[in-house]
Formats: sequence, structure tokens, C-alpha cells
Amino acid sequence: MKAILLFFGLYGFVFGADSEVSAVDTLFLIGCSGLVLLMTPALGMFYGGMVNRGSVLSTMINCVVFFALICIQWVILGYTLAFGDDIGQLIGNLNHLFLGNIQDSTIGLVSENLFVFFQMLFAVIGAAIITGSFVERMRFGVLLIFILCWSTLVYDVLAHWVWGGGWLMKIGSLDFAGGGVVHIAAGVAGLVGCLMLGKRKFKKGILPHSLPLSFVGAIFLWIGWLGFNTGSALSVNSVAVNAFLTTNFAVAGAMISWMIIEWTKYGKPTLLGSITGIVAGLVAITPSAGFVTPFSAIVIGFFVSPICFFAISAMKSKFGYDDTLDAFGLHGVGGIWGGIATGLFATSSVNEIVSKEAAGEGLLYGGDWSLLCVQIVAIIACFALSAVVSFVVLKIMSVFVLLRVEEVQEENGLDQSLHGEIAYR
Repeated sequence: MKAILLFFGLYGFVFGADSEVSAVDTLFLIGCSGLVLLMTPALGMFYGGMVNRGSVLSTMINCVVFFALICIQWVILGYTLAFGDDIGQLIGNLNHLFLGNIQDSTIGLVSENLFVFFQMLFAVIGAAIITGSFVERMRFGVLLIFILCWSTLVYDVLAHWVWGGGWLMKIGSLDFAGGGVVHIAAGVAGLVGCLMLGKRKFKKGILPHSLPLSFVGAIFLWIGWLGFNTGSALSVNSVAVNAFLTTNFAVAGAMISWMIIEWTKYGKPTLLGSITGIVAGLVAITPSAGFVTPFSAIVIGFFVSPICFFAISAMKSKFGYDDTLDAFGLHGVGGIWGGIATGLFATSSVNEIVSKEAAGEGLLYGGDWSLLCVQIVAIIACFALSAVVSFVVLKIMSVFVLLRVEEVQEENGLDQSLHGEIAYR
């Protein structure tokens, strides 16, 4: 538990001081939790608008159903694996099984029960992101089993490595709100899934059926992300304020950059490009929101757009994989850049944890390569664990069940065939 507090910069504030629950911090984290909760249905709208009209409902339910699934898993096992007492810097023990032994505990100046809920929402959105890579072709039951296994064997493990006292935390890596734990891991799982499933049948085309729906989803994602990043400070303090600012400034840099790219390449800026830039900027700033200055956030956002644009437009075509809604191209690649950018721009002038517990200041501030090297190690660890576990789980499942829907179901859309509903009459 002390390791968790050390990471969030709260150790000195809590130990040696009265650790009673703060009403202000509690209200703050409840509000942030509400915003993060908004992100999952917002992602459903963002994804739903980009698929064929016959699969919009199946795409949405793929996102929102994970709240129930991950909620149960988190209460029973997930939280204790992620934040239980450390075992060999690899995994948490079972002292919080079924949320035991936390009723009177605090994290910082908030109840540990509230911390449990806030962290659970990160696990939920991570699971939902994955579905963007293989919507319109994976069987619903297969998806539920895969996500349950992935959350237990990948997300919970990574959360412990990075935030719960695991080895990545010990070597001084920084991930403020889940750039590696959530976005890299989810994006890589999506990439593995879409490779194993194969491409969609394109008889009806692959253009978004409702950009206005995706636009609304992107705006609500932006709003929800403010709770995602800001709430990771766990307290009303200067770090939370900085995270709020950097989150918005990264979006500004990414949107402008994406617009410039489209205007230059195609002669016209698009709404689709603008909302894609919003998400790319949000992903890129997530690991560093509480460690970098507002100007650095603009730079981070500005450079994530060409990186993700290349991944989506060139790399995907070059290697021929069908990452349906670019979960890997946006979240995986954007998260990788965000982790590297943390190693470049993190500064103790924003958060003292950078000098006290991290491998050092960012390369562009301290001139030391240590933090950047540690960040690269963390990126590789997140990538490798998610890739290997995702492949093994799907490979084992494929022995017993078909992973993909029948061709006629895919052609007609999954709403009617899998869920007995249609979105538009």
C-alpha cells in the first residue's frame, strides 16, 4: 500500500499526518469517477458511428456490457491481483479477495472503496477499447470470454507492475493514468485479435454510417477523459490542475496537426480527421498528464497525429491487417508515443515524484537518458505481455469454438443475427 501512495506522491502527506477521509478529495474523486464512467458509453457511440448500419448496436453493446463483466471480475479477483500486497514484484496477493480487508482503509485522503471503484473504471475502458479492432466479425460469447481472460491475465498484472508495487514501478517508470496499462495493452490485444480473425467482407463498403454519432461520442470521450487524467492525482492539488490543463492542450495540438496533415494530403480537412485527432491527443497525454508542462502537452499532441496517421493510413495498408476502428493505430501507437514522450518531457517542476521516485527527469529537462530507457522497457513489457497472452487465449479458444461469425451474419450485420435488434427502421 505504501508503494501505491509513493507513486501518487502522497506518502509524505499521509504518513505522519492525520489520515482521516477528506470530504473535498472524496467529492473530487466521485466527480472524476462519474466522468470516467461516461467514457464507456461515449466510446460505444464513437465506435458505433463508424461501422455499417447493420452492426451499430452490436458495436455499442460490446462496449457497455463490459461494465457489468469487469465490475464482477474486479470485485472478486481483479482488484486484489492489481493492488494486493506485492508478491515478487509480479502480482498482488489475495488479501483483498472479494474486496476483503479494505472497509476502514484509505488511499491518501479518500476511502479505499472509492479508489477501488475509480480504478475499476480504467479496467472497463481498457476492455472496451479492444473491441474496436474486430467489431463486425467476432462472436459475442467469444468476445466476453476473451475479455474476461485478458483483463485477469494482462490488465490486472500490468496494473500491479506499474501502480501496485510491481517491478516497473520499482525501476522508476512513469504512467500517470494508463498509457501503457490501458492503451498500449488494449491496442496490442486488438491487433492480435484482428490478425487472428482475418479481414472483413467488404461487399457493403467500410465507410462510417453516422459521423454525427461518432462526433458526439468523441466529445463525451474528451469530457470523460478529464476525469480519467485529472482524477489520477487522487486529490485536489496542483498536479490535478496540471493534468486538467495538459489533457486539453494535448487535444488542441493533436487536432491542429491532424487537420494540417489532411489539408495538405487531401486538400480538405474532415470531421472524421478532427475527432480522430481528439482521441489521439487524449491517448498521447495520458501517461504524462501529471508530469509535463502545458506547453510540452501541446508538443506531445502535435506529434502524435502524424505518428498515428502513418500507422492508420500507411502501416495498416503495408501489412494488410484489418484493424476495423484503428484501436491499435490510435491507442496502441498513440500510447507508445505517449510513453516515450514521458521519458522526454517529464519534469519535477510539475510533480516532485519525478525526482523522488522515477528513474530521473525527462531527457529534454535533465539531459539524462535513464527515464527514457526505463519508459522504453515499460512499453516493451506492456506490448509483449498483452500480445503473448492475447494470442494464447484466442488460440486455445479457437480449438473449442469458432471465433468468427458466419459469413451471412457478417454480410447482413450483427445487430439482427446476434441480438435480434435493428437500429434503423
